[in-house]
Amino acid sequence: MKQIFAACLLFAWTAQATAQTYVVGVEQGNFLPHYGVDEQGQYNGFARELLDLFAEHAGVTFIYKPLPVDELMPALVEGEVDFKYPDHPDWARSAKTEDRISYSRPVVEYVDGVLVSPRRLGLDGDHLKRIGLVDGWTARGYEEKIEASQILPVPSDSLPEMIHQALLKNSDGAYYNVVVALHHINNVRVRPGVLVFD
Repeated sequence: MKQIFAACLLFAWTAQATAQTYVVGVEQGNFLPHYGVDEQGQYNGFARELLDLFAEHAGVTFIYKPLPVDELMPALVEGEVDFKYPDHPDWARSAKTEDRISYSRPVVEYVDGVLVSPRRLGLDGDHLKRIGLVDGWTARGYEEKIEASQILPVPSDSLPEMIHQALLKNSDGAYYNVVVALHHINNVRVRPGVLVFD
């Protein structure tokens, strides 16, 4: 399991931070149920609810600024946003100046893994020859086999495309965040059980 942290620039936070407004840089894409941006550009999902509760408790106001993933860290480092969500100390290390970035406690734990058709459930890893990957994702735990050409990555532009490839059997499994992939399968495609986490 991994954990997602909220990142922020260090600044003097005091209990008297009343009526202050902060800009939270958030990912522009959909990663529901964790977070997403609707057609009107409104940030929503679990993260929005959690951050809104925190802001209310702290007596501050958050403005959410959706940005493409590759623009979020530069926006934080350049001071265009005050916070970035989500983040993790291991992500985009080369873009970070560690002395200026601080992290909250973990906000949520998550599992990334391979989803397969039910008929492939329980087969050993040697049966996995082609793995669907959304561009920008790293198949943690499978890097050595991919590097040794024992597993061929099948690239996709998006989660829906990757799931579609797995259903067409263009890949033996789809590597993604398990909760998000299952949410998409069960609530957007409305085909519960068509892929399962193995």
